[in-house]
Amino acid sequence: MSDNRENLRPVPAPKHVSEAEARQVAEDARETDWEKPSFLKEVFLGNYRLDLIHPFPGKPAERPEFRAFYDRLEKFLVEEVDSDAIDREGKIPQNVLKGLAEMGAFGMKIPKEYGGLGFTQREYGDLMKLLTSRDGNLVALLSAHQSIGVPQPVKMFGTPEQKKKYLPRCAKGAVSAFALTEPEVGSDPANLATTVTKTPEGDYVINGEKLWCTNGTIAELFVVMARHADTKKISAFIVERDMPGVEVVVRCHFMGLKAIENGVIRFRNVKVPKENLLWAEGRGLKLALVTLNTGRLTLPASCGALAKRAVGICREWAKERVQWGQSIGRHDAIAQLIGEMAATTFAMDAIADLTASMADAGDRDIRLEAAVAKMWNSEEGWTITDRTLQIRGGRGYETADSLRSRGEKPIPVERMMRDYRINLIFEGSSEIMRLFIAREALDKHLAVAFDVVNPKTSIGTKIAALPRVAAFYSTWYPSRWLGWGRWPRYAEFGALASHVRWAERTTRKLARTIFHMMAANGPKLEKRQALLFRAVDIGADLFALTATVARAHAMVQANEEGARGAVELADLFARRMRRRVAQSFAKISSNDDVLTYAVAKNVLKGEHTWLEEGIAPLLTESETAPGPRLVAKAG
Repeated sequence: MSDNRENLRPVPAPKHVSEAEARQVAEDARETDWEKPSFLKEVFLGNYRLDLIHPFPGKPAERPEFRAFYDRLEKFLVEEVDSDAIDREGKIPQNVLKGLAEMGAFGMKIPKEYGGLGFTQREYGDLMKLLTSRDGNLVALLSAHQSIGVPQPVKMFGTPEQKKKYLPRCAKGAVSAFALTEPEVGSDPANLATTVTKTPEGDYVINGEKLWCTNGTIAELFVVMARHADTKKISAFIVERDMPGVEVVVRCHFMGLKAIENGVIRFRNVKVPKENLLWAEGRGLKLALVTLNTGRLTLPASCGALAKRAVGICREWAKERVQWGQSIGRHDAIAQLIGEMAATTFAMDAIADLTASMADAGDRDIRLEAAVAKMWNSEEGWTITDRTLQIRGGRGYETADSLRSRGEKPIPVERMMRDYRINLIFEGSSEIMRLFIAREALDKHLAVAFDVVNPKTSIGTKIAALPRVAAFYSTWYPSRWLGWGRWPRYAEFGALASHVRWAERTTRKLARTIFHMMAANGPKLEKRQALLFRAVDIGADLFALTATVARAHAMVQANEEGARGAVELADLFARRMRRRVAQSFAKISSNDDVLTYAVAKNVLKGEHTWLEEGIAPLLTESETAPGPRLVAKAG
């Protein structure tokens, strides 16, 4: 692996496509059909389909093979994994990688017929929770490998020959990676610069460079996204590390997940056999999006597990630490934080298990549920992590090694915070998730009324669309006002019934509000992202509330241990969500979005640079120089 930047060459500034072209690429990659029901899709349309969540899916009967693997993995983590050393040295030891491979951890979701363990999504989620409780680097390694790396897309879209060739290798420990991101390509793939051309024999030749490829520095196999030089469409290919022209340029290093094997990977005239095309030409982005519907479910489970760890740390410390004559947990300021943390952790766990069970059932479209679960759990978990450090005080800010050297418990809150922060960016940042959810939330309205609101539509087309629009909204809109959302509806939820009734009424209010936003803003609504995001947040909070209440109710019905406490946690959580949703509605009707945007424009134009006076330069002239961007020179 090359780890220096000698022989650098300047490259021209990147050429960016237009906004319209970028939007078209994203639209072409969307899943346009809704063949299966979706709870959140219906919520945004004002239909509270409680039947899609309630009864909450109970935990499946534990299979002996799963329990045996779980126990073996837990024992291995306790006895063989030194997370402080991994963080300190920035490397997962070979004995750990070998041990994980030997027990089958790289094939947890690969079917047994291909040498994998054949675990369900929910079982896999439970294993990811266990791994998270010990070391985030291992979660990144195994999740990038089998949630978005070669195993998942090959399992979903691979040919029988591809499955026979690659899945057994992956199950045995051949690490895989997903290569999409480039220096100018993140969540917007329209500027993808990696190209693929076809040979006379029908094979492919790939040229390009990928950035932040998780597992890339140790991967044997890659899923590579490349744009066809002639059609400009994007396809996905299985590329092997030992194919001539594949080069690991440099390993990247980050504030957290110090041992993550993430780097810059270059593909120079890499000849890929036609048999390694995944799915079909031009279907690469759609393959990625469909894969992520289940692939990103690792993050909600992982975030929920870290929240559990945080609650445990705070519970013990708040009882042990005495200030002003009593334990800090008895002080209202700290007790408020701990109470909210516990309620939110219960909700996060409910969301993770619900979405995993939905994926296993396969009878619902979970693209919105998966996106919300990732966004919601990662953001709430960050708040919990931040509060954990606050409650631990100086000991939270101090490293585990330093605590150990002083004879104190080496509780790694500082490392937890560094490792956790990437979760708000991994597999779609919070902002991108909200944009994705908002687009899907408006899908039905755009299908019905787009010709009317589109400024580029001809007058004749607008007039022709009016009867269709009138027919839909003349019945849809009044029905968003009608409906019984009061007592005794949902009485089976007992003490939590009022929250479910509120959620039903609020679902209809949300749909009306989205319609009012469309009517007031027209085509400009897509530019009012802050406005749209508040509607997304309301829908996400409704999903979280419903999942939490349904989970508590299911525990009561099954007479599970902790059922009474679950009702208490769900009640507190629902009350908090109801207040938060009310605030979001208020900010839709009264906000400073336009002024804030105007101020931001002035900042970007340099009109407020006086604010930055009195500080030293971020970089000296010796550390940076004007000129074009530099990349490693090929050859």
